[in-house]
Amino acid sequence: MITIIDYGLGNIRAFVNVYERLNIKIRIAHNPSDMKDATKIILPGVGAFDQAMSQLNRSGMREELEKQVLINKIPVIGICVGMQMLTNSSDEGNLPGLGWIDGRVRLFDASKIPYKTRLPHMGWNTIDPVSNCPLLDGFNNESRFYFLHSYYFECDDSDMVIANTTYGITYASAVSRDNIFGIQFHPEKSHINGIQLLHNFAKL
Repeated sequence: MITIIDYGLGNIRAFVNVYERLNIKIRIAHNPSDMKDATKIILPGVGAFDQAMSQLNRSGMREELEKQVLINKIPVIGICVGMQMLTNSSDEGNLPGLGWIDGRVRLFDASKIPYKTRLPHMGWNTIDPVSNCPLLDGFNNESRFYFLHSYYFECDDSDMVIANTTYGITYASAVSRDNIFGIQFHPEKSHINGIQLLHNFAKL
């Protein structure tokens, strides 16, 4: 059962709509017991890093989430701020992240972005897959996804980067460590490519 964590942030209904179109069962987790038989977990996120971490901590679901991911090795995907929560810390706030993939979240240097509108990085952009990760099956360096963010994931271990994107700088737009995945873009807003990626995740 694909389970999406509802801790108060994220486009929950959009993910449900995609999986219903794919005829794949999905459940919304509002409490720890809703995660007990999860086979895949989606950690969405929008807004600010500290707000996201605070709301996850207050939800009462963090302990069960960490049990499922770190002990039971259930595949999890963090999306947008959900990806940023996977790391150790963020320039955007003071709270620690989950610390599942070593690194930190950095603010883009707007002076390096050669566009009139610099931040946030908003709209369609390509990804450049740099590994054979099955999450990215069917995609290449012309595959476009929808982005909306002003901070990016700086990963300590380049071997955990599975795709890069360029916006002023080249940064990790997708990461992976064992059963843990993170993507900076929004598949639920990325039309056919987003649907394919969410389908890939369901098949992991």
